[in-house]
Amino acid sequence: MPKQDYRSSRLRQTARELGMEFQDTDQYDLTAQLTDFRLFSRGSRKRVSNIMRRQDGLMEFDIRVFDYRYLRWNGNKMKTHQQTVFYLQSTQLGLPEIWLQPESIFHKIGELFGRGDIDFVRFPKFSGQYRLTGDDEVFVRHHFNDEILNYFTVEKGWSMEGVGYFLILYKKDRLMDPKWIKDIYGKGMKVFEMLKQG
Repeated sequence: MPKQDYRSSRLRQTARELGMEFQDTDQYDLTAQLTDFRLFSRGSRKRVSNIMRRQDGLMEFDIRVFDYRYLRWNGNKMKTHQQTVFYLQSTQLGLPEIWLQPESIFHKIGELFGRGDIDFVRFPKFSGQYRLTGDDEVFVRHHFNDEILNYFTVEKGWSMEGVGYFLILYKKDRLMDPKWIKDIYGKGMKVFEMLKQG
């Protein structure tokens, strides 16, 4: 069995265990719905596949977990980037634009030129591990309470983007083994619970 077919087969089984629908191809052009996220504005030949979906009966949330692949120039050759993405839509969110990503040396250099991020004096480990930016700093500081700051201090390496009723969570260039899909699903739901409006 080809590698991709084997992955799809295992993910289909995982979806069944989570009570989610499964599609191996992007039949409804999900990529077009994701253009407001930075992850989906990069590169070319973008492809969403192996989509697991769960909708709340009362339409309070719509969750998808899927594989996302795109190509990007790296020097003089094209590099393939692949990651597993947790995507959630819910009217319980109401977020400004928020970007959370692991802090790199390039971010630290950028800060020297005035490209600062939102730091928390009481959480130096979080601020050292992550770059957090947003278009409404007051909102971000209010919603990134002790619980969520502690959570991401322990859970390293995640990227998160939020805007309006939409949220994505992923690890850059990390296509997760099917046995870890339940883990990203659980983490995504935990972040949703921490960020949703009361």
